Amino acid sequence: MGNIELIATTTFGLEAVCKRELLDLGFENVHVENGKLTFPASEKDIPRANIWLRTADRLLVKMGEFKALTFDELFENTKALPWDEWIPEDGNFVVEGKSISSKLFSISDSQRIVEKAIVEKLKTRYDRAWFEKTGAKFTVEVSLLKDIATLTIDTSGEGLHKRGYRDRAGDAPIKETLAAAMILLSYWNKERTLLDPFCGSGTIPIEAAMIGKNIAPGLDRSFAAEGWPRISKEYWTEARREAFKLIDNDVKLDILGCDIDKRSILRARDNAANLGLEEDIQFFMKDMRDLDLKNEYGVVITNPPYGERMGEEEEIHKLYTDLGIKFRELDTWSMYVITSEEEFEKLYGKKADRKRKLYNGRIKVDYYQFFGPRPPKKED
Repeated sequence: MGNIELIATTTFGLEAVCKRELLDLGFENVHVENGKLTFPASEKDIPRANIWLRTADRLLVKMGEFKALTFDELFENTKALPWDEWIPEDGNFVVEGKSISSKLFSISDSQRIVEKAIVEKLKTRYDRAWFEKTGAKFTVEVSLLKDIATLTIDTSGEGLHKRGYRDRAGDAPIKETLAAAMILLSYWNKERTLLDPFCGSGTIPIEAAMIGKNIAPGLDRSFAAEGWPRISKEYWTEARREAFKLIDNDVKLDILGCDIDKRSILRARDNAANLGLEEDIQFFMKDMRDLDLKNEYGVVITNPPYGERMGEEEEIHKLYTDLGIKFRELDTWSMYVITSEEEFEKLYGKKADRKRKLYNGRIKVDYYQFFGPRPPKKED
């Protein structure tokens, strides 16, 4: 499919969701490992993947992979890679690193060796003794895992969870990538009502609206690789033009978000307005216990407060019990909840149909899925 290999990194537990995204984008031969997916591509695919991936953290160019037991091996194998085909004479490259279960355990020494090797490689292309690094930024990473070194360049810049719409976030916002994954893992679709009763700054409803209207998540931001000479600016223009054409502006969405905190609702409305989604999402201030829900076959997707964010355990347990009392009576609704509370099912009063282990930042959580009945098919 192309002349390069790309790596999409993702949060542990979301690999299968990200793979489905890549397959839907037309990529093939996707190789899945813990936290990363490797696939063949071309330079033209770098803009498309960055702009469209909802659940990936970053998109990297894989420069090479080899065994490295000594710093000499690390240096020589790094120098042999085609850095001069990517980094221009004025390229502002920095080297980051990590090492797990490897003989080369010193990250700082590994970074220094890799940087030296890259400089020596660039000297073979450019006739100069030193490099000013005043141009586009290239973040190189040397990752050592069980003595295997993987060398990459980050094409994304800021993490892909930064869509550009969240100017204002609450005290404990969920990452946009995780919110998107929660929606993609649910049975919600754009014809069904979606409710987040603990919406905070609005991330889950906004991500749902973007999915419902087919708005590419990276359409309103920039990427590190936009400044790279090797990748034509026309590729970025073409990818954005295609993404704009694919937005479904005619779809009518029924997405609701509520919270007891007025500041959160104001933040959520501002964030939605940044994407022009004011007409697609209703944000309002209300306690979950006081909701008057009449829409049948609705879907709840939510990230309620839990111990890391909300003080007293007793208060959290009461909240989860009340959540169960509220929604168990709505037997046509489906419920999707992410929380670190291991006793959630007991407190909610029902065993989940499916449970999936995920991570919300560094917090280990479970994604509880309670399936309601399928809506009846509409007659033509």
